[in-house]
Amino acid sequence: MFKDFLVSTPNEKGKITTQTRKTQAGKTVYILYEIGRTYNAAKKYNVPHRVVIGKADPNDPEKMYPNEKYFEHFPQTVDKVEPTEENSLRSCALEIGSFIVIDKIIKHYKLDKIASDWFGKDTGLFLDLAAYMIVTEDNVGQYYPGYAFNHPLFTEGMRLVSDSKVSRFLSSVTKDQIFGFLDDWNEDKDHQAKVYISYDSTNKNSQAGDLNIVEYGKPKDDKGLPVFNLSLVFDQNNRVPLFYEEYPGSVTDVAQLKYVIDKVTAYGYKRMGFILDRGYFSRENIRYLDEKKCPFVMMVKGCKQLVSSIIKEHRHRFESKRNCFISAYHVYGTSVKAAIPGMEKEHQRYFHLYYSSGKAAGEREKLENLLEKMKQEIRKMEGKQVLFGGKYEHYFDFHYGKNKELLFARERPKVIEEELDLCGYFSIITSEEMSAQDAYLLYKGRDSTEKLFRADKSYLGSKSLRICSNAALDAKALIGFTALIIRNRIYSLLKHQMLKLNIRRNYMTVPAAIVELNKLEMVKVGQGDYQLHHAITKTQKTILSSFGISLEDVQVYANQIARILKTNAKEAELEDEDYEDGEICDDAY
Repeated sequence: MFKDFLVSTPNEKGKITTQTRKTQAGKTVYILYEIGRTYNAAKKYNVPHRVVIGKADPNDPEKMYPNEKYFEHFPQTVDKVEPTEENSLRSCALEIGSFIVIDKIIKHYKLDKIASDWFGKDTGLFLDLAAYMIVTEDNVGQYYPGYAFNHPLFTEGMRLVSDSKVSRFLSSVTKDQIFGFLDDWNEDKDHQAKVYISYDSTNKNSQAGDLNIVEYGKPKDDKGLPVFNLSLVFDQNNRVPLFYEEYPGSVTDVAQLKYVIDKVTAYGYKRMGFILDRGYFSRENIRYLDEKKCPFVMMVKGCKQLVSSIIKEHRHRFESKRNCFISAYHVYGTSVKAAIPGMEKEHQRYFHLYYSSGKAAGEREKLENLLEKMKQEIRKMEGKQVLFGGKYEHYFDFHYGKNKELLFARERPKVIEEELDLCGYFSIITSEEMSAQDAYLLYKGRDSTEKLFRADKSYLGSKSLRICSNAALDAKALIGFTALIIRNRIYSLLKHQMLKLNIRRNYMTVPAAIVELNKLEMVKVGQGDYQLHHAITKTQKTILSSFGISLEDVQVYANQIARILKTNAKEAELEDEDYEDGEICDDAY
């Protein structure tokens, strides 16, 4: 936690750097001190190791507010501190709008009760860290105290805690607590109702230390780094996340699906169907879904050998038929019943074939650009002893000289023309009979899952987990999952309100709504109590109404916050203990 007094910023050439963090609450400049370097043999350069020792005074760039690490590395300055005019642990202006909304959703889902059963006295901190991720779009424990300084908190008495306390909490979370939380979260759901479950996964690169789950795999965006996988199971009917999984980076999506099906069954869901992306298709997975009596909706690319023969058979029969037009998405679709190649003796499936002229134009251009780049690379290598393989051999026939030097290459027109003809086509396979439109609308519903992953990386700061231990990785994943539950509810209610009022306003997105809500402040005037700073604006009223929050509710919350802060003013001292591991570790993306 940063102290409430100033010291001079150290002047050690080459060892002091700054890092600016921009959040919705503003901009903060942190002072970092280099404590050592490690040589990276693979990249052939030294990697510096730094710790945060304070944050810059916005009024004087040569002064800073120190933290505990400053006095560890500069003990000689302990008697040279400069007290500030105020000695307050909390800002005189608290941003309460987002707190009110988040608290309302927490109570709606009973997340406070579930968390209390597993985290006890640390429940408030657990919920505060989830709120911190949502409001600041960040997940760095070292910057949490800055958020706590300006916002109401869920901790008992709204006590402030240090970044060291946050680190200790993350390291203390056990597997029993994590799985217990997820068990209780799923126990309250309607297990008898039929639900369609959307399942997807993402991978995160890692530059951290010894994390058990991190391995080399086949990520979509391969940066040559080890990765771990994070998957999410989403109830598409009720629009709520059910649970998540972490698994090693070398495990493929296809191989993991079987275990997900078993977990969904173990949580007690009786009538579930799965909506899956193309990455989960395999004959083994389809057989396992059949064995568990799970209906499925699965995307397959049109150029895949699996469906290309079926598309060729029905091509030019539906692409212009108006009764095949799905107007909401501007695609044409038709349905046929056929056996999956290699599974002819088993159940026949329903193949829903689609064509999009816009998709066709984009895919053709992408393929033609790829071929042009390949030609350029081939021309550069003519006359040299080089062998091309992979995609190059798929699209070109290569001719070599006596000494194995490349003479020239010719396109394989039949292969290329066949792929050009299939551009714009794609297919969805379902186990149950339905129309092409119904299948497409069901599949498009899984956009909610993809938006959740985007929210996780872009709006919760989870593109970088910034952890050094397995326990911290597990804890941050659970906190991030809880934040996703809350944020997804905010998103859904804002969207519902826009449809209900038939309005489309820029402030009805989650980030913009949080900015507007944070303008709702309580201020402390003189030595008095906190009170609302000004009347609620029209924009804030519209946003708050999305969550069923009235002006009277806001006043009740404000009175409650003021009473807690007044009652606990003398008790709400900073919780802080020495914490040995204060280094900033390498990021885990």
